[in-house]
Amino acid sequence: MKYIAALQTAVTGTLPDIEPTDAELDAIVREEPLLLAEQELLDVQIALLDRPQTSLAKRRLRRAANKVLAARTEIANRAAAVRTGVAA
Repeated sequence: MKYIAALQTAVTGTLPDIEPTDAELDAIVREEPLLLAEQELLDVQIALLDRPQTSLAKRRLRRAANKVLAARTEIANRAAAVRTGVAA
């Protein structure tokens, strides 16, 4: 019987540091509003899969989609401001 765990270090090797860097953590924090907005949109879409399309449901979906667009716009504007040298 072979043990897979004994072969694992040979396959993966030793990773010197698997923690995210400060820059990666900052990027996650900057994108958090977008991630939350996309999660809300997905929740609304899942909730509407087996329900009839009412005016309230359409409004919830439209509001969630607009929130995602606003978050994407904010991130893009912030990135453009950084590239042009304008402090945000």
